[in-house]
Amino acid sequence: MNNKPKLVVMLTFNDRTIPNAAEVFEDCKNSKAEIYGFKEEGIPHDDVVKLFGRIRECGKQTALEVVAYDEEHCLAGAELAVECGVDYLMGTMYFESVAEVCKNSGIEYMPYVGEITGRPSVLGGSADGMITEARTLLEKGADGFDLLGYRYTGDAPDLIRRFVSETGAKTVVAGSVDSFEKLDTVKKVSPWAFTIGSAFVENRFGRGFAAQIDTVCDYINK
Repeated sequence: MNNKPKLVVMLTFNDRTIPNAAEVFEDCKNSKAEIYGFKEEGIPHDDVVKLFGRIRECGKQTALEVVAYDEEHCLAGAELAVECGVDYLMGTMYFESVAEVCKNSGIEYMPYVGEITGRPSVLGGSADGMITEARTLLEKGADGFDLLGYRYTGDAPDLIRRFVSETGAKTVVAGSVDSFEKLDTVKKVSPWAFTIGSAFVENRFGRGFAAQIDTVCDYINK
């Protein structure tokens, strides 16, 4: 892909929405990032709906990332995405029922690939297996993928490079992008997007959420 990767700002820490997500968003709503998202766990349901509405009011795109592995919880995440009117549903293992909900609601569905366990999630499996799985899921209706590249138990940079190149799919490199070295790999591979959440909370790219967002956006685009 020739376009610069997009930053998806995740208002999260350790795969859960931060308690002060609404306050943090207000502080960084005028930053250079175009897409904001968070997880299905961490704040009350009504606050989830309200915050996504506020993000849309500010002209940003929205992403709900659901860390779930069985069909019941993945489908519940999809229904929450519909209720919130998000642009992208990221995460969940692929299920046709989830894909159907997203299709009927105009939500782009970007499920996980590979062997996902735990929370914070860890990615296992082979690169070959994930690439084959992705090709199959594209035929079934997935719009792209949530690749937990830097949560991979194997060679993360090689997986990211091969997956983006060999699938040609719309890919979000998600999880543990927490250094400029990793940003260099993201820039070189050029997936559609990448997420940063916990690293902003930990001030890995400077001080303050908003300032770090602009630092990362500038770094990716230079």
